[in-house]
Amino acid sequence: MAEPTTMNAVIHAAVRRDLRRLDAALAAPPAAQPGRARQLRTGYAHLHDQLGKHHQQEEELVFPALQRLGVDTTLIGEMEDEHAAMVAALGETATAMTTYAASPSAESAAQARQSVLATQQVVERHLAHEEAELEPRIAPHLDSEEWKAVEKQFRKQPPTVVGRFFAWLTDDADPASAAYLRSTIPAPVVAVLSKVLGRGYQKQIAPIWR
Repeated sequence: MAEPTTMNAVIHAAVRRDLRRLDAALAAPPAAQPGRARQLRTGYAHLHDQLGKHHQQEEELVFPALQRLGVDTTLIGEMEDEHAAMVAALGETATAMTTYAASPSAESAAQARQSVLATQQVVERHLAHEEAELEPRIAPHLDSEEWKAVEKQFRKQPPTVVGRFFAWLTDDADPASAAYLRSTIPAPVVAVLSKVLGRGYQKQIAPIWR
């Protein structure tokens, strides 16, 4: 994997990582362990929430700013359509995971995994499209006042929300993502965000994937 050059790429890596984790866990689910099924539902719900927040920020902040900067509105429309497809797919998987958690069995695990794999395809199609076509359109504007205003809005989050976000990003992050974070944010700051402010994630979500 090439080293990410934006925070967006690091977020995408975390999304891909969690979908792989979930697929692996559902591929060999422990028999008759309702607690584990509920854990996996919780893990998926966290991913669903993080991805939903990410796309909300894109739709409310990023896409309007890009339109003002003159980025092709056709491309932005494609991104919005892909977001809608992801909302539908993620919702279907949420239902499948709830069914699995309520009645864990080899059959319900297989059905949940099938849904995860289908959603993974929808998500990957969008992430790859965004990385290939949208990110290069953003790059020339990174130093513009318009984009700096967007980044300022990104930072207007409660400390616990930011902490949970960084705890999620750094949880078993791939080397390229970890290197990007080290190059842009002082290590002590990342440590405080992910370990202190992100302790809710460390206690509730991280153990699911261990």
